[in-house]
Amino acid sequence: MAGGTAADLPDGSPLTGVPWLAIAVADRSPGRASARIRLSAALDETTATEAGEALLTSVDEVRWSDGELIARTVDRLGAIELAERPFTPDPQARTDALLNGVREEGLNRLRWDTDARALRERLAFCAAALGPPWPAMDDESLLDRAADWLGPDLLRVRKRADLGRIDAGAALRRLLPWPAAARLDELAPERLPVPSGSRVRVDYSDPAAPVLAVKVQEAFGWAQAPTVGDGRVPVRLHLLSPAGRPVAVTSDLDSFWRNGYPQVRAELRGRYPKHPWPEDPTVAVATRRTNVRR
Repeated sequence: MAGGTAADLPDGSPLTGVPWLAIAVADRSPGRASARIRLSAALDETTATEAGEALLTSVDEVRWSDGELIARTVDRLGAIELAERPFTPDPQARTDALLNGVREEGLNRLRWDTDARALRERLAFCAAALGPPWPAMDDESLLDRAADWLGPDLLRVRKRADLGRIDAGAALRRLLPWPAAARLDELAPERLPVPSGSRVRVDYSDPAAPVLAVKVQEAFGWAQAPTVGDGRVPVRLHLLSPAGRPVAVTSDLDSFWRNGYPQVRAELRGRYPKHPWPEDPTVAVATRRTNVRR
């Protein structure tokens, strides 16, 4: 009805299917979602719009609905929609509607490839370890600042599928705090060199405890675990067997070489005889290849 309440006719009413009704009496029983029409008469649209002229409106709507940007002008008689037609919204209204769409759909709708996820994790580490001006990377914080980093990309969005074409990594770089951002690779390097000469990717998925997974033989001669975050955060080493299975987790290499390594050596040198298992790993040459057993 024009007032916004839904109403239905009794079963078998001769007025069923009539497009317009002048409703004289309708009531709603407790527990019913809609009112029951008790007394009404057929009406034509022209008479209805003349009678309800004071209720006629024409409103522009820009919103995100069911995975799509809706921009339309709607003519109404009270709550009754008479007609709609598309229109071109102003840029701010369009952006606001699309930002609501991002919040509704969630950040996972964007295209997060491996590099984008890694960048987000590195920035989250910087925020946790160093604080401002490094931006927080949790969903709530990113959604709060969506206009700052997603704004230009939203110009091409009309539907849910378009969100999946947004390169989240490229967009996130708009939040890099300059000039501090010039030190990102120094503060949160993607990879770290290890004694064997390899450069191993750092896992920042836990911003409080970055992880470097490296084979034991590649860490020989390493006296201390590396640090990141301007030297503030020690990297947690996941030391691996030649087959890539974890044999120890430590940030204290000195303690591991003295206390943990002898047991690892005793258990694994018979299983992997082609790999070096020196008695004193602190002076041994690190390698990523097999060697003569020693």
